[in-house]
Amino acid sequence: MLLAAAPAAAAASAPSRRLLLHRPGGGGAPPPRRIWVPELGAPTTLLPHRRSLGCSCSPSSSPGGDKDDGARQLFDEFSVLSPYIPWEVEDIWRTFAAYFFILHIPFSFGGLGVVAQLLHCPSLDPLTTVFSTVVLQLAELTLALALLQHTTKKDHKLWTFFAGKLYLQQSWVKETVLGFIFLMTMVSLTTVVADRLIGLEDTYDHMLRKILSDSPTSRLLCVFLYCVIAPLSEETIYRGFLLTSLSSSMKWKDAVIVSSLVFSIAHFSINSSFQLFVIGCITGLAYCRTGTLAAPLTIHSLYNAAILYMTLMS
Repeated sequence: MLLAAAPAAAAASAPSRRLLLHRPGGGGAPPPRRIWVPELGAPTTLLPHRRSLGCSCSPSSSPGGDKDDGARQLFDEFSVLSPYIPWEVEDIWRTFAAYFFILHIPFSFGGLGVVAQLLHCPSLDPLTTVFSTVVLQLAELTLALALLQHTTKKDHKLWTFFAGKLYLQQSWVKETVLGFIFLMTMVSLTTVVADRLIGLEDTYDHMLRKILSDSPTSRLLCVFLYCVIAPLSEETIYRGFLLTSLSSSMKWKDAVIVSSLVFSIAHFSINSSFQLFVIGCITGLAYCRTGTLAAPLTIHSLYNAAILYMTLMS
């Protein structure tokens, strides 16, 4: 649940799962310069290594061959993720599909509508909106974990698996800082490009602004939602489960791209799709490099916190 700084807004409602800020912009005043912020990966374009051409009858390697092999080996060893997962490979997409259609869409895109009907209100006030979203997201996360446990291999414990994904290793802080800086740089660059191609628009989502300015309680719940619950839920599903599972049956870089693409599509935000893909790639790279979910969780939380702060200050 990233706060996307897209031309739309950062989804504050369950339906978009982001308080549409400018992701601020999957969804006054003299329009400030828009900062497109998709919910929470910059596609670090990793090009396949080129093999040098040489005669097959020649016993000697081509010039620079050793250097090329070393570079390829270093690239392949970038990821420290283990190929052993508690799910059967053939069950990966079935499990994700069950989560996506049975839990994600109903809770994230239909939950607030149900709440409004139950309360017989045509529209929800800011406090009710953010409180209901917190409850809905906690329910979605809880049921998602139950689903993942139900689909694990026999005698495998989900808690044991994720506990191992939360250990802290020495380089995780450095990787997190680098990832966050890279993410904000990519967001800034895409914002400049968007401004030139599309033009300026209202930067921050009206509803998100209303929630943040409504009351201290609304503001606290909003911070808790976007800096704790959303990162924990999305990183658990898209990095902890999907990326980890895919990397056991394909090259890690392909797994990062596929999981990031799915992450972007899951937010149903065309305007923020590229930035969401970028966020997915950056958090995915940080996870592959460190092997701990602490890195992508922290990057995701800091990113959303930065968007909330900019929205509040606007």
